[in-house]
Amino acid sequence: MMARAEGPQPRVTLVGLPTGGVDRFTRPLGRFLRIEAIAAALLLLVTLGAVAVANSSWGPSFSRLWEIPFSVQVGAYGLTRTLRSVINDGLMTLFFFLLALELKRELVLGGLRNPRVAALSIAGAMGGMIVPAGIYLVLMSGRPGAPAWGMVVATDTAFVIGALALLGKRVPQSLRLFMLSVTVVDDLGSLFVVALGYSDEIAWTPLALAVGGVAVVFAMSRIGFRGFPAYVLLGSLVWLAADASGIQPTVTGMVLGLLTPARRWVDDQRLYAILSQVVAHPSGGEGSADTEDRQTLQMAEIAAREALSPLERLGIALHPWVGLLILPLFALANAGFALSSGDLRSTLFSAVFVSFTVGKPLGVVGFSWLALRSGIAIRPPDLGWRFLVSGGMLAGIGFTLPLFIADLALATDLIGTAKLSVFLASTTSAVIGLGLLVSSSPKA
Repeated sequence: MMARAEGPQPRVTLVGLPTGGVDRFTRPLGRFLRIEAIAAALLLLVTLGAVAVANSSWGPSFSRLWEIPFSVQVGAYGLTRTLRSVINDGLMTLFFFLLALELKRELVLGGLRNPRVAALSIAGAMGGMIVPAGIYLVLMSGRPGAPAWGMVVATDTAFVIGALALLGKRVPQSLRLFMLSVTVVDDLGSLFVVALGYSDEIAWTPLALAVGGVAVVFAMSRIGFRGFPAYVLLGSLVWLAADASGIQPTVTGMVLGLLTPARRWVDDQRLYAILSQVVAHPSGGEGSADTEDRQTLQMAEIAAREALSPLERLGIALHPWVGLLILPLFALANAGFALSSGDLRSTLFSAVFVSFTVGKPLGVVGFSWLALRSGIAIRPPDLGWRFLVSGGMLAGIGFTLPLFIADLALATDLIGTAKLSVFLASTTSAVIGLGLLVSSSPKA
């Protein structure tokens, strides 16, 4: 008989979930998805790739690709969209939905629960919209392209947060929170501008149906209905009604995101009480029997899921899809432009460039100073003015919504110039903003 091995035996951990070969990939992938800088880096690479392809011999074919039509017919109702429109009006609705979730999470559960702290971010966001729009309107007064002023009011959330992530611990957490809040608020404000200023003629009957659908969603959330498939179906119907009404359907993402419940159904005390009843397996060896033990396991499964609020669960589920798929697709469909189509000497180029590189930091910092001076806002101790100025400069990074609005508001012959000016203004703002942060931050 073989002798039993002496010495310490390896410990078997039974507290956590079992591991398998797939965990070697899923766990690093999970960590990968949690790094904000990765999404921004991917977005930048795709943007540069789209510009390179648009200026190559494949440019005409690449441009035609996004004009491929798609049609859906249900009874008397038909929907025809190009591939670019499917991305811009359909998939981007999820992007705005996620932004609304993030804003509500910060207001209800995060660092903006203090109204005076939130007031600083809201004031900065308002300044970052009003001042650039004013500069643009003054410079473009009476010229073609003046109605596209909404193009300069938005800051790109992914790029700004990604830029801050590059500096790691050299950037205080208060600045990350401030810039996240500023970018989300002004992106949502920009979407409101899109809904009002760049929508088609309103058809009131479909709009009434969309509003009624939103009211039903609100009532369902208030009475505690938790079936996600029903919400997805209702949200889709609201989107279709909004689209038929003539308003930008992406606004439904913002509205439905803000209506998403932030309160969880099962608190920690109840969750632990339920988990304490769980047994290792159903008694009697009847794995499929409807025993009390199996009912307890099923209840524990539901409790573990409902210990997170719908807002948190949806944010966790959507974030990787939006950051690593939807935004890169948007960049592919919209960022490609011929460099020769941009006129660096045009008034449009100057208006966009100055609005982002001068108007954005001036508005963010100036309105923040006014909010602090008036006493309606407070500033975290580690958020010094050097960091605020650096953040205001980074707020000049615009991409997603400026390109979105340029396609809506400008004539075809001006779109190339607008895209080039947005690209160069964003690059300039990023370089100056990061340079200021490096010079004002202590080494980690």
